[in-house]
Amino acid sequence: MQAETAIKIQVKPWGKHGGKDVYLFRITNAYGNYVELTNYGATLVNVVVPDKNGDTGSVILGYDDLQAYLNDTYYIGSTIGRFANRIGNASFTIDGKDYYLDKNDGENSNHGGFAGYHQRVFDFELSDDTIRMTLLDEDGTGGYPGTLKLKVTFTWNDDNELYIGYEAETDKPTIANFTNHAYFNLSGTDNLVTNQRLSISAGSYLESDENYLPTGKIFIDTDGFINGRLLGDILDSSRPIETGLNRYFTLLDQNAEKAQAELYDPATGRELKVFTSYPGIMVYTAQYLDTEGRGGQAYKPFSAVCLECQHYPDGINHQYFPSAILRPDGQYNQFIKFRFNVR
Repeated sequence: MQAETAIKIQVKPWGKHGGKDVYLFRITNAYGNYVELTNYGATLVNVVVPDKNGDTGSVILGYDDLQAYLNDTYYIGSTIGRFANRIGNASFTIDGKDYYLDKNDGENSNHGGFAGYHQRVFDFELSDDTIRMTLLDEDGTGGYPGTLKLKVTFTWNDDNELYIGYEAETDKPTIANFTNHAYFNLSGTDNLVTNQRLSISAGSYLESDENYLPTGKIFIDTDGFINGRLLGDILDSSRPIETGLNRYFTLLDQNAEKAQAELYDPATGRELKVFTSYPGIMVYTAQYLDTEGRGGQAYKPFSAVCLECQHYPDGINHQYFPSAILRPDGQYNQFIKFRFNVR
């Protein structure tokens, strides 16, 4: 198919939050496939791509308007920070100094606490096929040390690739871990993901306790994800995994040119390949999801799967885990790329 037009970005006022203007952006490629984003939470609102018959449709969960995102408690599509995933006892130590975070998940801190980036309004700039969103996170917000400057870069191209880049710097030693919390469903957002096949280039995963905190043990993956598994087989097995997956997989290598995870839907022929510079992927099968989404659709457990590329959860509190400390003389630079194909 020949491309007819260049990539274009459309901007639509979407409301206000905290006195700041919020916008909805659409980046459309030469084939008419598009992604939608908002600067509220640097959130991925929609991805619309074709199936094997050429019919386009949405492949992520989302909401119709800003108010629904303001009410959201599931981090749908949002940028997560300052630290994605959980910090045990909502505390950590750097260079002998203790820091205490918001306790928003029992006694623990999750996804940045009460001032997480998912509910912050980002500044932005547009250029060609790219939207760059920036946030200044002040020292002490949520208990985190250091004023942190974050830039999130979203690029959409004619190959149906969505690139998300994270760059950050700080004026004090801190911890940093950013990801995107998109909920994927390649068969369309009114179906479950049980008939979709997930493979991950991972030989092991972190054991977690009842609060989804790492215990410090790393187990060999005996559930076959490196070879691919139907998500429904996992959920319906006689040995269900935590009644659904909420598990951090450690990648075999960090080859940025290699797809580290693949999700495939035989019904539509759609395939998602995930590339990343991060050392692991948090896989969550949305077993706690219960809300009304785009077009009034009921989003229920297993309506989607999240593939959250990120640093080790609670790594700062485990001696043998990478800790994701960011220092003033350092630069945070990681990326995630989602490539949508059909077979």
